[in-house]
Amino acid sequence: MRLSAEELRTRAAALRERASPCVLCPRRCGVDRARGELGACRIGLRPWVASVGPHYGEEPVLVGRRGSGTVFLVGCNLACVFCQNADISQGGAGGELPVAALAGAMLGLQNFGCHNINLVSPTHQAPQLVEALALAREDGLSVPLVWNC
Repeated sequence: MRLSAEELRTRAAALRERASPCVLCPRRCGVDRARGELGACRIGLRPWVASVGPHYGEEPVLVGRRGSGTVFLVGCNLACVFCQNADISQGGAGGELPVAALAGAMLGLQNFGCHNINLVSPTHQAPQLVEALALAREDGLSVPLVWNC
């Protein structure tokens, strides 16, 4: 978390531009997410989250003693046949979470004592996640970030 909130906001804006036409992931589906079109991921420009909480099922270096602060995201479009999180990332579980609420959830994980913020299947939601990180950073988020894709 060496980047300032201002730099994160700049990067979130640049990522938003890559979402219309969408070229955020390897599918490069080209939909206009700014106009509400949904591509292969079936996700617009608001975060869709399956769950948020401390997770102890990651590698020991990530889990430590107090867990990895995991945010399981919905809508992964790669549909890998070997995906251990397919029921979460490819299913329809979870729901929309406003960016500010996601930032608050990240801070809550840090306050709980989690060693990091672990974003699982994040790439297709990069603009909204980096926007949430900017808000959380502004309010004191300082733990490392894991981009778990």
